[in-house]
Order: sequence, then C-alpha cells, then structure tokens
Amino acid sequence: MQNLRVAVDVGGTFTDICIMDEATGLIRIEKTSSTPDPIEGIMGGVSKAGINLTDVALFSHGTTVATNALITRRLPRTAVVTTKGFRDVIEIRRANKEDLWDTYKDVVKPYVPRRDRLTVPERVDAGGIVIEPLDVEAARNVARILKRRGVAAIAVCFMNAYLNGANERAMRDILIEEMPDIPVSISSQVLPEIFEHERFSTTVANAVVSPVVVSYTSRLGERLAEEGYTRDLLLLHTGGGVMTPASVKDFAARLAGSGIAAGAIASRYIAGLCGFPNSIGLDMGGTSTDVSLAYEGQSRITKDWHIEFGYPIRFASIEVLTIGAGGGSLAWTDSAGSLRNGPQSAGAFPGPACYSNGNTQPTNTDANVTLGRLGTNLAGGKVKLDPMLARQAVEDGVAKPFGLGLHEAADAIVKVANANMSDAVRLISISRGYDPRDFALVAFGGAGALHGVDVARELAIPVVIVPPNPGVTSALGCLLVDMQHDFSQSCMVGADEADAADIEAQFAALEKDALARLTYEGIAPQDIVLQRSIDMMYRGQWRSLAVHAPSPIGAIADLVQSFHSEHQREYNFRRDSAPVSFFRLNLRAVGVVPKAEFAVHEPTGAIPEPVGRRRVWFEGNGLDTPVYERDDLPCGFSFQGPAIVEQVDATTVVPPGASAEVDKYLNIIIRVKE
Repeated sequence: MQNLRVAVDVGGTFTDICIMDEATGLIRIEKTSSTPDPIEGIMGGVSKAGINLTDVALFSHGTTVATNALITRRLPRTAVVTTKGFRDVIEIRRANKEDLWDTYKDVVKPYVPRRDRLTVPERVDAGGIVIEPLDVEAARNVARILKRRGVAAIAVCFMNAYLNGANERAMRDILIEEMPDIPVSISSQVLPEIFEHERFSTTVANAVVSPVVVSYTSRLGERLAEEGYTRDLLLLHTGGGVMTPASVKDFAARLAGSGIAAGAIASRYIAGLCGFPNSIGLDMGGTSTDVSLAYEGQSRITKDWHIEFGYPIRFASIEVLTIGAGGGSLAWTDSAGSLRNGPQSAGAFPGPACYSNGNTQPTNTDANVTLGRLGTNLAGGKVKLDPMLARQAVEDGVAKPFGLGLHEAADAIVKVANANMSDAVRLISISRGYDPRDFALVAFGGAGALHGVDVARELAIPVVIVPPNPGVTSALGCLLVDMQHDFSQSCMVGADEADAADIEAQFAALEKDALARLTYEGIAPQDIVLQRSIDMMYRGQWRSLAVHAPSPIGAIADLVQSFHSEHQREYNFRRDSAPVSFFRLNLRAVGVVPKAEFAVHEPTGAIPEPVGRRRVWFEGNGLDTPVYERDDLPCGFSFQGPAIVEQVDATTVVPPGASAEVDKYLNIIIRVKE
C-alpha cells in the first residue's frame, strides 16, 4: 500500500529527509551527511530512514544542483546563436554594478565566452514582422561548426523573437537535425518577453544548466525506480511548485534556488494552519538567513533575481531575501572600530570555537553558548560544545577590545545579529508597504528559534511560531506544493487603447499551452487551476506591478482601478489622472496534488517537568531557567518565559515576558510582549 510521502532537501552539510504517513498525518525526520554526489546522500538517507520505496506515493525533492553549477561554473561547454550584430548582448548587460562606487570590482564573465557566441543573418522588426528570413546556409554552417566544437547545449536568442519566434524555431530545427542529442533552448519558448538582455540571459542560464540537471534528475529517477518507486520524481522549482523531469528538459534554470523556496512554502503553510494568513518566514541556518513574506495566504513573487549579479533569471520566483547571518557567522571589528556580525562565517569546518576544531573567532553560536541559551549538546548529542572555548573566543574577540564584561559582550554579538535580521525583515515588509505588526513570524532552521522572539520584539511582531521540526522545515516544504508552471506574453498597449476581447484571446492561447503541459504531466482536468494577472505601469515607467485579472476579462477600467489601488499599497501613492499602460500577461497554471493532513493532537492536561535548569542571561541578568525537552511538550501545554526548549534539530528560546503554548499541530506559539 503506497501511503508514504517523502521529501528530501539537500544542503551543503546535511541531507534532510521528511517522511509523512498519509493515513495518520504523522511526520518523522532523518538527517544524514551530504555527499559530493547528492544522489548517494539521498539514497543513503532513504536507507537509513528505513523507507521502502514501494510504499511511497510521492517523492519530492528540493535540489541545489542547478544553483551550485552556476555558482561554481562547473558547466558543460555551451554555445549561443544570435542575430548578426548582437553577439555581445549578454556581455554588455545593463552596464551596471552591484556596488556602484567600487571602481575596481568587475562583474563576472558571461556563462558563455565570446568565441562560442556565433551569429546568423535574420531579422524580426519591433512589430513581430519577419523582414529577413533565417539564412539557412549560414545556419547550417553554424550548426556544423558547433558540432565540431563538441558543445553540450545551445541557446538560440534572436532579436524581437518574443513577438515572433519563427526564425528561432527554424534555427532550432537545423541544430537538432545536425546534433539530435543536444538540448537547444530558444528564447521565444523559454521567456517570450521584451528586454533583450534579460531574455538572452535567462535563455543562456537555462541552456548551460540543462545537461547538468537533466543528467542528475535522470540518474536519480533511475535509482529510485530500481528501488521500487513507481511514480514521477517531483522537483521543487523556484516559483514555489514542482515539476517532473519531463519539464526539466525545457526549463532547467527554474531549479536554481529550489531549496530556498521550500522554506518559504513551509512557513506560509504552517502559519496558515495556525490561523495567520499573513506571515514572515525566518529561516536561520549555519551560514545565512532567508527571509520570506506571505500576505493573505500568498507568497510574494518576483522576476527580479539572479544567482550571479549581472545575469538575471527572469522566471517567476518566490521572493526570498538572503543575508549572511547564521549560527556560524563571525563577530568582528571594522576599520571604524564598530562591532559587526557576518557575512563571514566559520563554515561547517572548523565551525564555531565551541566545536573544538581550531577556530578562535567568536560566532553567534559561541555567544549563545556563553549566554546559556544553547546547551553543550547538539543533534541529539552527536555534536559536543565546549563552553570554555566559547567564552574564551567571546572574551578575546569582543569583551577585551571593547572593554565589556563577558556576558555583556556575548549579548552585544547576539544583538548585532538580530539587528541584521531585523533589517532584512524590514526590507521585505515595511519597504514593500506591509506592516510587520499584522504578521506572525515563523522561526525555523537550525538557529531561527534561538533568535525569533528577539527579532519579533524589534519589529513589534506579536506572534512567533516555531514548527515541530525547525531544522527540517525546508524539507517539509517539498511535501506541501503543487505542480506549477508560469506562462507569460508581452502585451504592450495603453489602457485607453486596450481591447478586452483581444486580451482574452491572448490569455486563451496561454491557457491552451498550460493545459497541454499539465495534461502531459498527468494532471486530471478537475485538478487544474489557472490564475491570471497583468503587469501594468504608469505610462513612462519601466517597472511594472502585477494586478489580478478576472476570467473572462471584464471592463478595462476595472483593471486600471485595481492597478491604482495596488500602486497605493506598494508605493504609498497613486496618480488616478495619469495614463496607464499594459506590459505583460501572466498565467500561473497549478496542478493540485492531493496533500495528506497533518496529525491533530488533543490536549492531555499533562504538565511536563523540566529535564533540567541552567543560568541563562537576558538583558544583562542571569536567570534560573527551566529547560524542557520538545518531545515531552503535549498539546495544550502553556508556559511562561524564561524557558529553553531543546530538541534534536533546534533550540527554542522563550525570553522573560513572553508566553508560549503548544497547539494541536505541536507548533509552539509564542506571544511576544513588547
């Protein structure tokens, strides 16, 4: 009987596995060390967890393979074929810099060097009319050259192909005729949108990772099938859905940022279970913190993201802000004599000073150990922490240079880290027009529950939610997603000239493609949900806002009013008298995947005893604090801070003035007193 759902999230240090029983809703977890070949770590973890793959109804996977390939540039040789005269579009870029004032820092080189960017005569004008058909002889010559060079993938990027992809398709056919086994990405299919650099860059990123990702997903699918798994392998993509290996062949770059999206999905879902449609996810790990936001049950979506600056990937993505703040982030002094925290990290090895691996610089983990917030054991006793080494690092690195007491110095380290995370939350909430006081904070990751309440107090967030297994919440997110694809079509017309019937016809064409894609992936018609939106702007702007569009399209005036309202919320102003332009039509196609319900627990009335007590420092005061074991806390149990809750994958701090209760899903709900 296939009654198990398995999700795997591969990180740099650990591979997290989350197993849910569909019948009971109970979840168990397993952690194993990641391996150079992620597949070996995955299969080892499956074996360690005692999973019989013949019993698995769904296997979902968040992968860093595409992201790591782009970061490390361990990429197969890839070529670009473009319109004659436009060979250097991806190298010219936008001519901007990540740090505008750093004259000496150059943007990294393109993924495809100039020698492998070849051109052919062809031209489509700005209205989509072919004014110069593809030069077939030149195209065949280019195909023969690339075959001799032994390229592993090809990106075809022609000017104005977003309006008419006929020449691109003809070029693709010639390339495939010459090299049948080579993946060819064409911009009119990958991203049919205006702005050459963004379209070219996304298509190139898709092409360079395609051989890597297709090989990986194929090998993993084969290994799972050999062990008895009979369904499709589902792969989490950055847009917050999953797709099958069949779709990966055409949209490989959608897997870049896969693992980060999983945490955002899980935090949104858990907050919804607890009755909070507005939530902020705080995923704090060993090296970085990922911050996400959900409003009215929907995650914020962006198309403005990249793995390396200068080379955008314009696929729709859950907006996640990442900063260098984690348990291993180093405390240091800048040239002005100010205390800083991160982004430098002690890494997995040697790790914090208390790991006894030779590091002597203080980290957030060392500060928390010094303050008593962390005990001397992590990962169920597998990792031993030395409090003497932690204190020595804090003393030498911060206390002596700044003339502070030991605990005062440790508190300063933690406060700087909290300030960095609070600033990140402000960027994704207040700067977007959202009031943090209307949100719940979901604190997870290995270190999120240590700092969650402090960050919430800084921002006047009233509630903090700590999931049952904070350290593997990202893996859990892989179990909570549906099949999802995003389609778009340029539609550059003024609202005063727009025709509702014409826009409806364009949406109908997108919906036809969407239905074909989901049907190909085995989704039944009754499980398909199509969501429309239109990107709009005030005439003369170049940044747009997405506005929900009804089906069928109604009055254009209603869409314009919706845009004014959305602009007011996002930017705190509106110009009702200004003309409005349409920019792009968007369609999100969702194939609903049945989801098992989480186990619901009934209050027992039991009052667990602390497993110990220790002195913990809060705001300069050392308080005698009870320490609870997370597995001992039953549904309905409530307690007051100060308190410490320990478990295998995380430690939760409930400071003085805060109160906590365990809900029916075994989340810890912490009410924060300002």
